[in-house]
Amino acid sequence: MVKTLTRDEGLKATLTRQPVVAAVDLGASKVSCFIMKGEGVRRDDRTLTTCGVGYVQSRGVRGGAIVNLDEAAQAIAQAVERAETVAGVGVQGVTVACAGGQLASHRVTAQVSLGARPIGDGDLSRALQSALAQVRIPGRRAIHLLPVAWSVDGQRAIRDPRAMFGRSLGLELLVVSMQEAAFRTLGHCVERAHLQFEGVVASPFASALAALEDDEMELGAVCIDMGGGSTSAAVFGGGSLRHIDSLPVGGGHVTQDIARGLSTSMVGAERIKTLHGSAIASANEDREMIEAPPRGDDPAAGPVIAPRSLLKGIIAPRVEETLELLREKLKASGAPVEPGASIVLTGGASQLAGVREVAVRVFDRPVRLGRPRRVPHLADAASGPAFCAAAGVLHRAAFGPREAVTPKTRAANQAQRTPVDPRANPVVKAAAWLRDNL
Repeated sequence: MVKTLTRDEGLKATLTRQPVVAAVDLGASKVSCFIMKGEGVRRDDRTLTTCGVGYVQSRGVRGGAIVNLDEAAQAIAQAVERAETVAGVGVQGVTVACAGGQLASHRVTAQVSLGARPIGDGDLSRALQSALAQVRIPGRRAIHLLPVAWSVDGQRAIRDPRAMFGRSLGLELLVVSMQEAAFRTLGHCVERAHLQFEGVVASPFASALAALEDDEMELGAVCIDMGGGSTSAAVFGGGSLRHIDSLPVGGGHVTQDIARGLSTSMVGAERIKTLHGSAIASANEDREMIEAPPRGDDPAAGPVIAPRSLLKGIIAPRVEETLELLREKLKASGAPVEPGASIVLTGGASQLAGVREVAVRVFDRPVRLGRPRRVPHLADAASGPAFCAAAGVLHRAAFGPREAVTPKTRAANQAQRTPVDPRANPVVKAAAWLRDNL
């Protein structure tokens, strides 16, 4: 007889086997690590307490892709080491939040016939197996396999169809994927940092889990994660993730534009963007002058002096263009964005003054700045929009959503469509997954 664990028992067993959970957010601007112990999970209000946070400036990452394996591995190791020092515990493996690898998603549907008896676990497992058999994405790696909704005789949006009657049972499965080469490079990079690679979480998905309210997930919301090397979006509706998309354009491109436009260094451009940058016009900006360090090492060269209006004229078009490209890409994909869905901005680039106002104009929807609200105790330095992804990875580890195939199984390069141990009966194991997680 096989004993089936409840969700809470399964969570306790997981945390017992793995005393700490570590999340790494690998971005183009920074690498951050959040560590959580088992006692940091509070199920009463679904919040978390981290025991260690560490972050360093990113190296070896450009445009959301790893371009120098050694530098990226060193940055990951340093961020984890800082978090370990604060937490007072060691970390063996990490789950990585990543926006690179050309994130994309598509939906798979399956339908199976039913008999005269009530719907049971066996029927759900047959539908799940039928959907998993359709996941064929050559050259790409599925990083999330999320059952979105069930249907009975065409009636949609059923959370749990067991014990219902009908002639047919349908399932909608969301498949989120990234380039296979990018996945393997990322795993190799983590291993070079002397850590075990435990899987990948799409950054906009993780950020949404940390920043969105339950009502926003249910009624509809688009979480836009604006990183240094990419801008990605996670569309939610009906309490589930519905779509993911990405662009290889981020805050780092704004910095490059400033460096070119003002003939200054990248360091100087980043400083000017942080201190004086804005994506909207302000009073007296034509008369307000800013100074930028000259490019190069000529000691006789004086600082670059320019009106603040010129800086705004460089930043605003790039921010607006990036959001417009994302808007059009979401439209072209047919993403199921609810009519009343709001926009939640996360990521370091979203903190630039005026970005929220530009987003309101581009999307013509309510827009707010998101923070890792489900980790309320964080210090000010680590509680901003730039840290939503790392916090979301921890929240997913503690509370789900549960997936059709475990992330560790996919990270270990096992068969993508195998929900459990491939040596076991897949129907029996699929039924166990359904009993544990629905």
